[in-house]
Amino acid sequence: MRLYELSEQYEILEQMLYDGETDEQTIRDTMEAIFGEFEDKAESYAIIITDMKADIETLKAEESRLNARRTSLENRQKALKTTLMENMKAIGKTKIKTPLFTISVAKNGGQEPLVIDGAIDDIPGRFLIPQPPKVNGDAVRALLSERQVDWAHLEPRGEHLGIR
Repeated sequence: MRLYELSEQYEILEQMLYDGETDEQTIRDTMEAIFGEFEDKAESYAIIITDMKADIETLKAEESRLNARRTSLENRQKALKTTLMENMKAIGKTKIKTPLFTISVAKNGGQEPLVIDGAIDDIPGRFLIPQPPKVNGDAVRALLSERQVDWAHLEPRGEHLGIR
């Protein structure tokens, strides 16, 4: 029987308990059949959920390992490029042609890098981008713990399934 079918059987059992017309032996037999099978199904669900949790943790660890390896390779690549460029500049060579590659030192394109040296208060307003205000959630929660307001409220906490 599927889990949702067991849930339907549970509702039928509940109705049998409340109507008072079903004899106690039938109720006991029905309870044993439903609860035993339901618990078996729930246990199977729990096994699958715990297996998935273990797989998720393994994948997270692998993601972290691969991310660390990628970062290491990126840093090595950057260091090699910097070393090659500095040495080419040191000997005055801006272009090297080989059978496989053409290597050159070139100026970066695009706009020139911008550095703001002064304080933000010293910059005229026309050069500033207005930002929409953001709600400070911690401050609003603190206020709601003291009193109610018309513009905010706290929702009840949700539920979760615990499997140990």
